[in-house]
Order: sequence, then C-alpha cells, then structure tokens
Amino acid sequence: MTFVSQTEPKIVAYAHNNWITAMHEELNQFARNEVWTLVPRTSKMNVIGTKWVFKNKLDEHGVIVRNKARLVAKGYNQEEGIDYGETYAPVARLEAVRLLLAYASMNRFKFHQMDVKSAFLNGYIDEEVYVSQPQGFEDHKHPNHVFKLKKALYGLKQAPR
Repeated sequence: MTFVSQTEPKIVAYAHNNWITAMHEELNQFARNEVWTLVPRTSKMNVIGTKWVFKNKLDEHGVIVRNKARLVAKGYNQEEGIDYGETYAPVARLEAVRLLLAYASMNRFKFHQMDVKSAFLNGYIDEEVYVSQPQGFEDHKHPNHVFKLKKALYGLKQAPR
C-alpha cells in the first residue's frame, strides 16, 4: 500500500514529503527527456516564471492513488512574435471519434486507453524560451541562472504544437 497525501497544497511552502517526492519525479522526467539546460541569465532574456501545480489522481472508485506535481510555465507572460510564433490546440472532432469506433467495432479491434505522463516533454520548440528555476529546487551553485528550454513545457503558448 502506498501512502499519499489527501490534500492538494496551493503553494510549495505547504507541500510535505509525498508532494516533494512527486516534485522530484517530475524533475527526473525533465532530466530523462533533456528538457532544458541551465544557462547564465542576461538582461536581454525574457524569462518566464514557473509554478508548481498539485493534483491528486483518483482510481475508478474515486480513491486517491497518487499525488501528481506538475511544473508549468506561466505562459501568460509570453509575448507573440518574441517568445512564440503561433499557437495550436489539438482537438479531436466528435465525428472522427465516432467513425474510428464504428470501424473498430466492425473489425473487432480492441481499444485501450493510455495516459502519457509527459506528453508535452517530447515536443521540441523552435523559439528561444527561458524559464526561471522551480521554486524550492533552485541550484545552490547557480541561483541566478535560468533554464533554456529545448522541449515544450506545460503552460507555454506553443506547447500543444
């Protein structure tokens, strides 16, 4: 049995051991996917802030099974033409989903639903985007450095692309 927190903290200061473990898992995903590199901050950089978002994940019976911490960029600070060129929102049309299900039913295909934990962390970005170090996880050797993103981060305007 795994012990999970029942409450979702609003800020990092209120996060305790279970949430800190979840935050480490998220940062480990970033390291595995080579999402960013730590670079010195300059005055010409438009640095976007980051924020931790905490969410309890439930099973089909509504029981909390794990704590999920996600680091998101404060994308509302991005300026069009400087930080991003275009946005995109992938949406499946209902007609396409119905057609797929009908075809699968006729051919007796099996469907499985899956959730990709780090879907956005697989998309490369073309623009130079810099984000601040995550609160509570600043590099003590380089506290004034920022992260240059190689891949998309949740919250960026160009992330869904």
